Amino acid sequence: MSNWPRPPAHVEPYVRILGYEGAVAFILAFGGSEVYLPMTPTAAARSPAAALIGAESVMALGLAGVSRRVPTAKPWLARVFRTEGLRVPEIARKLHATDVTVRKWLKDAPGQRWGDDRQMRLF
Repeated sequence: MSNWPRPPAHVEPYVRILGYEGAVAFILAFGGSEVYLPMTPTAAARSPAAALIGAESVMALGLAGVSRRVPTAKPWLARVFRTEGLRVPEIARKLHATDVTVRKWLKDAPGQRWGDDRQMRLF
């Protein structure tokens, strides 16, 4: 999908290697925890992440030098799910957050206007 929101810097390596769908699935499955990312084929095949993304992708993430602790990236995931057409309550349930928090994440998204659209910007 070409209109997906741009990933933040800490998520970009996951999107570059796994694609948007793969990155979303990986972050939902392993976000907030440490994941062993081996760089050899036999060790990568034994990694818990290999069942989800495959041994080659596990090795690619390990070679890319991404952090062993997978980010939760909930504000970005909220914007991704919103572009997929999910409503705020559905996003909140999926991300284990409140609807108030999801609305804040969506409102604070880069490129969003602040305040009243009828009022001119001061700066």
